Amino acid sequence: MNIVVAIKHIPSIADDLPVKGNNVDFDSVDFVLNEFDEQSIEQAVLVKEAVGGTVTVVGVDMIGELDNVLHLALAKGADKAVKITGDDPAADSHMQAKWLSEAIKGMSPNIVFAGVQASNDLDGQIGPMIAAYLDMPYIGGVSSVEVAGDSATVNKEFAGGVGAKYSVSLPMVVGVQAASKPPRYAPVSKVRQVAQTATIEKVAPSGEASSGLTMKKMAPPVVTGHAEMIEGSSKEVAAKIVELLKSKGLA
Repeated sequence: MNIVVAIKHIPSIADDLPVKGNNVDFDSVDFVLNEFDEQSIEQAVLVKEAVGGTVTVVGVDMIGELDNVLHLALAKGADKAVKITGDDPAADSHMQAKWLSEAIKGMSPNIVFAGVQASNDLDGQIGPMIAAYLDMPYIGGVSSVEVAGDSATVNKEFAGGVGAKYSVSLPMVVGVQAASKPPRYAPVSKVRQVAQTATIEKVAPSGEASSGLTMKKMAPPVVTGHAEMIEGSSKEVAAKIVELLKSKGLA
């Protein structure tokens, strides 16, 4: 079983996101592995452990620091790592999907995993676009995958706690929302050991794509007001609330 996992390196949303020009100041933020892609890696390794095969992780090197993420993926059970030398932190999902699909096309995968969305943009487009470029079926919002022969049984989650089970012929692309087991922990010592011995294949970006969108302006949100805290005893607070409602014409 030839399994490929497409990952995305994103600015850490735990940091403040300073603005530079019409985008984030990418030099001032840390980049991390998209959390949904970590679920994707785990699901891919679970499939490998169940039916055999190899797991290849591929991502776009946005800022020349993707190796750390790829080493983590290898420490978690992936067998091979490939980085696309994009060197463009502002490359949008459409461009990354095109580069990823061109790289994946030559790998002849049986199944491709991708996170259902990325935490920095939440648009959920890379998986479907990779599927479109590769002419493969796509199912997103997936919580488990079981492979048997030339087909896979996929559990998909819908809103309101509703789920559905699909049987899909391979090859296919899966947008993972959560792996069927929590992502395994990779000790720092193991990641460092992998970093000393692993070989990461480099691939030049290939293909052009445009989302048709142009970022015209980015700015921090403008503070327009604040919450007023009402203090005092319960009777005093109640009286102040009544007066406030009266002043607003609501009582």
